[in-house]
Amino acid sequence: MIPIHDLILFIIAAFILVISPGPNMIYLISRTITQGKKAGLTSLAGVICGFLFHIVMVSFGLTAVLFAVPYAYVVLKILGTVYLLYLAYQAIKPNSKNIFEVDQNISIDRPRKLFTVGFLTNVLNPKVAVFYLSFFPQFIKPQYGSIFTQSLELGVIQVFVSFSINFIIVLTAAQAARFFAKNPTWIKAQKWFMASVLGFLAIKMALSKAK
Repeated sequence: MIPIHDLILFIIAAFILVISPGPNMIYLISRTITQGKKAGLTSLAGVICGFLFHIVMVSFGLTAVLFAVPYAYVVLKILGTVYLLYLAYQAIKPNSKNIFEVDQNISIDRPRKLFTVGFLTNVLNPKVAVFYLSFFPQFIKPQYGSIFTQSLELGVIQVFVSFSINFIIVLTAAQAARFFAKNPTWIKAQKWFMASVLGFLAIKMALSKAK
C-alpha cells in the first residue's frame, strides 16, 4: 500500500489538476449552463466512465513499462514535468478564454448523446493518458507492493477527486458564471494561483529521485 503522506500529496495534486481548465471541464460547464444540471450530471457520468477506461489501460501499461524498460521512470518524469509546465502556461497565456463564457446557441442533446460525448471527450483526449503515464509513476514504488494495484489505488482516488469537484462545478456552474462576469479580477487571480501551484509541482517532479 502507498503511505498516507504520499497519498495526501497525490490528492492535493489531483485536486489542483482537476480544477485546471480542460476539455472535460469546458464540456461539463457548457452543457450545464445551456441545458441544465441534469444534462451536466449525465455528461459527468460519461466523463467518469472515460477516466475508468484510461485507468485500467494505464495500470496494465505502467506495470509492463516500468518492469521492461530500465529508464522508463526518467522518461516519464520528464514527460510529467513538461506536461505540468504546459498546464501552467495554458492557465496564464495571453487572451486565454474564461471557461464560463459558453455559446448559448448549443443544441439540446438527448441523455444518451450527452453521456457518449462526455465519455469520448475523455477517452479520445491524449492528455489524460499522458497525465496518468507521467504522473502516477512519481507515487508508485515497487517496495509498496504490486505496481498494478498501486496504479488502481491512485486511479480510484483520482476519479473520486475528479467526480467530487466536477459534481460541485455542475451544481454551481450558472452561479459561478454570473459571479465571474461581475468580478473579472477573480479570474486573473485564479489563473496565476493555479499556474504557481502547477509550476511548483513541476519542479518537485523534476527533482524527484528514481526508485
